[in-house]
Amino acid sequence: MNKESVNKAPSSKTPAILFTLAALVIVSAIASITFGPANIGVNDLMSCLFSSCQNQVANVVIWQVRIPRVLVALVAGMGLAIAGAILQNTTRNPLADPYLFGIVSGAGLGATIANISLVDNLTIALPLAAFLGALFSVVIVVFIAKVLQHMEQLLLAGVAVSFMLGSITQFILYFGEPFATNRVIFWLMGSLARVEISNFYVISGVLIIAIATVIALHRQIDALLLGDESAASLGVDVDKLRLLMLAICAALTATIVAYCGGIGFVGLMIPHIVRQLIGVTTLKLIIGSALIGAIFLIWVDVVARSSLPEAEIPIGIITSALGSLFFLFIMYRSRQSNL
Repeated sequence: MNKESVNKAPSSKTPAILFTLAALVIVSAIASITFGPANIGVNDLMSCLFSSCQNQVANVVIWQVRIPRVLVALVAGMGLAIAGAILQNTTRNPLADPYLFGIVSGAGLGATIANISLVDNLTIALPLAAFLGALFSVVIVVFIAKVLQHMEQLLLAGVAVSFMLGSITQFILYFGEPFATNRVIFWLMGSLARVEISNFYVISGVLIIAIATVIALHRQIDALLLGDESAASLGVDVDKLRLLMLAICAALTATIVAYCGGIGFVGLMIPHIVRQLIGVTTLKLIIGSALIGAIFLIWVDVVARSSLPEAEIPIGIITSALGSLFFLFIMYRSRQSNL
């Protein structure tokens, strides 16, 4: 990102776009409840949502399975997209993403250890272990970048750390108890099959804190887009701000990974789409990423649970496939623009 890109943000249609996206979030959340193995019609849905539900099977499926799942998909999509947007603006690297940055691998390692060693007490241990693992990966990445004296190489350091922590996770799983290992492997692929409404409350709490912090500091983050020297001349403590944003991304990603598993590339794709529609400044980018991220993950989950008649596709497989194609598209566009 450069100074010219900061000044190219479209603004005249921003309120209308945000209003449309907000409406699409609501429509997507309601419509997605009707999709899945159990046949839930629109009439059953309206009856269960706005009056007494006559069909008891529909009542259980809607309130105990579908609604918690849709709500978790909504906030998880918001969180992952926001984490990617924060990373990209903070590091000035359009390819930054919690998955590529090593945060997901660190959170996965922590959650894997918790899953295998603390099977009977995961309610608190799982998100805490995931956060500690994510924070551990961030510390390693920043340390490597400091040693190399190039903060621009944070992404490359993140990729290296991601592979390293991923190999440690695989080593632990190789020697783990088979049943626990199978459970963790499915979880690492990313899935909303076992989420509960309590997971929604926890993720929402962390998400609200993250959004409030970023909104409070959005002008300082925008200053980073102009370069570290320019930001420092404006009174921004660059190192402290960047570390704070990395910690927020770690907390947000770790909480989502703890309950939803490894869902990659959402934070890479969504901010790029938002920049084309709304702009690059932090406030617009965060709001737009939250809305589009929610819509995206809601419908990815619909595809995951509806594509196969007697099975469910892990969400991480779908997002990784889409993300890899999107990554190649970005590389192609970059090459075309340089010709």
